[in-house]
Amino acid sequence: MSRFRVLGKFVALTAIVAALSIAGARGDEGPRVVTVTAKRFEFVPNQLTLKKGETVTLKVTSEDVQHGFFSRPLHVDADLTPGQTVEVPLTPAAAGTFTIICDHFCGAQHGNMKLTVVVE
Repeated sequence: MSRFRVLGKFVALTAIVAALSIAGARGDEGPRVVTVTAKRFEFVPNQLTLKKGETVTLKVTSEDVQHGFFSRPLHVDADLTPGQTVEVPLTPAAAGTFTIICDHFCGAQHGNMKLTVVVE
């Protein structure tokens, strides 16, 4: 086999390895996306389990009236307008159980509107 043929195969193999390394380093997948629906008087789902340090994007939509989406420990604060989706990035820094509440009065059972976030 000639030196040029061996060199050509080496260059091709090097290019493939480099391309795979770049694709892996870019993190093409991005954060996990979780869809949350707000409606009187609940969030669906009403519980999420996340890993400490894991970044997720919550796509939150209100089906009926204006709602809030708030948790001081998780640094979450969003206003939810009916029919619109709000993207809420979330990276829990500590393990534990946290509550996201509706902080806009939405009716008689407003106080029951909670989403529990369990961070492992």
